[in-house]
Amino acid sequence: MKRREFTRLVGVGTVAAAAGLSMTRPLFAASSLERIKASGTLRIGGVADGAPYYQKSLTDGSWRGFYIDICQKLADDLGVKLSILETTWGNSVLDLQADKIDVFFGLNPTPERKKVIDFSGPVFKNAFTMIVRKGVGGTSWDDFNKPDMRIAVDAGSSHDAAISRHAPLAQVARLKTASDATAALQSRRADAQCLVMVLALSLRAKNPSIGELVMPTPADFTTSNAGFRREEDQAWREYADKWISSQRESGFVKEAIIRNMGLVGVKESDFPPGFDI
Repeated sequence: MKRREFTRLVGVGTVAAAAGLSMTRPLFAASSLERIKASGTLRIGGVADGAPYYQKSLTDGSWRGFYIDICQKLADDLGVKLSILETTWGNSVLDLQADKIDVFFGLNPTPERKKVIDFSGPVFKNAFTMIVRKGVGGTSWDDFNKPDMRIAVDAGSSHDAAISRHAPLAQVARLKTASDATAALQSRRADAQCLVMVLALSLRAKNPSIGELVMPTPADFTTSNAGFRREEDQAWREYADKWISSQRESGFVKEAIIRNMGLVGVKESDFPPGFDI
């Protein structure tokens, strides 16, 4: 969907409202689509230490990451500016509900999240993995589902949800950020950290001695999606969903991911054989 189509959609709603047409449901009453066009700004959330998804520079406050590149193209195609609110994976849903942001890329559509926000289709495919301290071992989820196994996760994330599903008997340290969970692993306060493959590969590339990368069996594949504030008018979600599909088909999404994985030392060949983003 091109910029002219976006403008046409908003224009239809504005004309209808101005004409005072009698409708059971206002076409775009106070919708996110209207607000984005009227303000000239697309508001997204970014996780400061979420490389390669998001990364905020400590020196100048600039952002990079593949979701930054994807969102910048979305803003460009809409003809608006991009505004980034610093958040966390755990707070992103609350920021959507509070109307602080228009969209958040990088959410797994868990049953709990689907109760309160809406989602796009998949932006890309991922899988849950474990970074395991050397000597601990483990190849299956059953190996990690033991009372003496200490697992660190970032609270409220899809990693948290995965461990709740697969290792309910383990000792789980739910920490504020993924970096905090990594610190727990490094200091031996945890035996393993649950991360999706993209993040696990990034961590291992940066610090190979952190532990072994394990994709527990049976494999738990997941998706990374965009989340939206739930509203009666679905025009914004539908527009963004169609845009995401077109960018996947064109290869732009995969190219943005591979390029930004390079920023953290990961090559396309580092992904397991047969795994397709």
